[in-house]
Amino acid sequence: MTDAPRGLRLEDDDRPRLEACRRHHQHVVANQGAGDIGPCERPGEDVRVRDDPCDQRTAEQAARVALDDALIAELQAADTVVIGVPMYNFNVTAQFKNWIDAVARAGVTFKYTEKGPVGLLQGKKVYVVTSRGGIHRDQPSDQMTPYLRTVLAFLGMTDVSFVYAEGMAFAAEQGLSQARAQIDELLAA
Repeated sequence: MTDAPRGLRLEDDDRPRLEACRRHHQHVVANQGAGDIGPCERPGEDVRVRDDPCDQRTAEQAARVALDDALIAELQAADTVVIGVPMYNFNVTAQFKNWIDAVARAGVTFKYTEKGPVGLLQGKKVYVVTSRGGIHRDQPSDQMTPYLRTVLAFLGMTDVSFVYAEGMAFAAEQGLSQARAQIDELLAA
């Protein structure tokens, strides 16, 4: 794919590597660059509408709830989740944040208890493949990794491995090579 952004090249070129462990697992590939998940227009109302009886929803609300339900069902059915998300301005993309908002549903993917929230998507292995223009891994500028660890753990997914394609703005081939080596290490484990 010559027209694709460099971050997608890793995911597209190495999809067979990432899916090599499919022999024993179901997968969800959350490729949020291609998704059509819009933001919650009215966050409080959009969340409450999930609890409304179906016959009280507008067609637009029903379509949004159906999309969210499908995304949640996909996650619930998977035992391995592969997420491809680039770093934009030190964090996740708006599209990926929309995906998080779509799948984070109280009583379905997490619940509140007297002792705090409990994630309901437990027992899943998560691989996060991320590209970055600069070098941010283990630096204060990497706000993305701790954010993803936090939100995934909130949903119950704590077995998370990261693959970093870094320096894509100035040393793309080296960044891709290092990411491929990380993928090979994960698959060999």
